Amino acid sequence: MLISTLYLVAGLALLIYAADKFVLGAASTAKHMGVSTMLVGLIIVGFGTSAPEMVVSAIASFKGNSGLALGNAVGSNITNIALVLGVGLLIVPMSIKSQTIKREMPILLLVTLMVLFLLLDMKLSFVDGVILITSMFVVTGFLLMIGMKTSKDEFTDEFEAEYDLDISINKAIAFLIFGIITLPIASQAMVTGATDIAVLFGVSDMVIGLTIVALGTSLPELAATVASAMKREHDLAIGNIVGSNMFNLLGVIGISGLIREYEFTAHFIKYDYFYMLMLTVFLFLASVYFVLKDRFISRIIGLVLVLMYISYMIWLYFSEGI
Repeated sequence: MLISTLYLVAGLALLIYAADKFVLGAASTAKHMGVSTMLVGLIIVGFGTSAPEMVVSAIASFKGNSGLALGNAVGSNITNIALVLGVGLLIVPMSIKSQTIKREMPILLLVTLMVLFLLLDMKLSFVDGVILITSMFVVTGFLLMIGMKTSKDEFTDEFEAEYDLDISINKAIAFLIFGIITLPIASQAMVTGATDIAVLFGVSDMVIGLTIVALGTSLPELAATVASAMKREHDLAIGNIVGSNMFNLLGVIGISGLIREYEFTAHFIKYDYFYMLMLTVFLFLASVYFVLKDRFISRIIGLVLVLMYISYMIWLYFSEGI
């Protein structure tokens, strides 16, 4: 038990550090290559924040623990909306001004419904993986195309204020290589520890993915959102969550499907996935309401989200015997 916990904790700590350096290196390298700040920001907020989930899920699927991979994706999305955004809103009410984030909100809802449709047969197949990865590139291409036509908005200003990408090209490439090498190693350790703990407690690897692994891989989002909220960078804080959730569904689940087919029970769709869908719809409707009213998303919404996360964890504890 002690060794498994050490694997999990050490792997998680190294994963967060490596992901941070990987994103910084990739973003700075892109900027040195002349890519616009708007495009770099979209890539970081979307793909970059989901890098831990993607690598962990890939390693888990290769090891035959696809349940952990699927649970990680859905659990991370639940954690991002209910806990991460909830805590951010409790710190400071937020508003959405960026047209970029307003566009991404309905796309996230559509993606969530599309993935639900693909999983209704209670199986994550290779074909599902192809569809999801293809959709990820289509969505990314669409956002980048829009980003190329939009030189500046509130999102860009907040991104430039938050991320210092003015490091040398050599240092940027070194960070990039370090991340590429270290992310799989850290993920391997984390998956090993999480799987062993699941066996020891007699619970499924999917439950471990929904809880411990999901919370762990969402820590970068939590840190980024809290930091952005405290600096009044509202669009960056919300965009961080929306982009991450979109890529979790398309990239994380898609990669898992490409690597290994996985069958699951209706319980996962009826409860866990439905809870994630309910949170996504709630976020979408709340955002539309406060945008139309031109008001800040209040702390009350943050409190409701945090209570929903706590309720979900309590329900998992009693229903799964964690």
